Amino acid sequence: MQIQARDLMGGLAKGLNVIEAFTADRPRLSISDAAEIAGLDRATARRCLLTLAELGYCGYDGKYFTVTPKVLRLGTGCLASMPLPRIVQPWLDKLSDEIGQSTSVSILDGGEIVYVARASQQRVMSISLMAGSRLPAYCTSMGRVLLAALPVDDAQRVVGSTRLPARTSRTRTDPSELMQILSDVRANGFASIDQEVELGLRSVAVPLVNARKQVVAALNVGLAATDEPLSAVEARYLPALQRMRSDLSMILG
Repeated sequence: MQIQARDLMGGLAKGLNVIEAFTADRPRLSISDAAEIAGLDRATARRCLLTLAELGYCGYDGKYFTVTPKVLRLGTGCLASMPLPRIVQPWLDKLSDEIGQSTSVSILDGGEIVYVARASQQRVMSISLMAGSRLPAYCTSMGRVLLAALPVDDAQRVVGSTRLPARTSRTRTDPSELMQILSDVRANGFASIDQEVELGLRSVAVPLVNARKQVVAALNVGLAATDEPLSAVEARYLPALQRMRSDLSMILG
């Protein structure tokens, strides 16, 4: 079905763009900030933000806007209706208890991963991760697993579409290098990162596939970085991740 432009609500689209401008890295936005990020003129961004504030979705101190917990209602219903979180959460809890580390499952949304389930043993990032949290795909282990599952042209568009910021001194941002990394991930069946998304954090991820061998999500373990070689970390945690992937493959639709 092709949707006609006359059937679309431009105001709603602009308001959603403003909501999406808030991230873990940008929790407080001025009107000018929101306008620039959302690609709107200042007057339109101002009306969107004031409307969100009036409805209780944003707080406003006279200069900066911040989203309130009420905005979670917009995503909670979607997450609750998705079978994937309900299926994997008990498995994540069991795996996390077994290996003593935090584990997560995410899906790909454009150039970002979206956490749909998480079992936290200890906090290893400066931000709190939960269902609905987002991180860039290019510098996360789950993101690389999911990008590697895409057709090569689609993955190329993601890693080469915009300038990729280096989140740490270790972040790989060169599109050619990233495409080679994705090729290696595709061949090896897993991805690992060493302090690329945040200093002090390592993670290892594998794809979750359904009974038709389609990649539907990614599973990872996240842990604090030490002097131990990354290869030793992979050897320790990959077997448990792969067992869970195998157990879930016949359950996931």
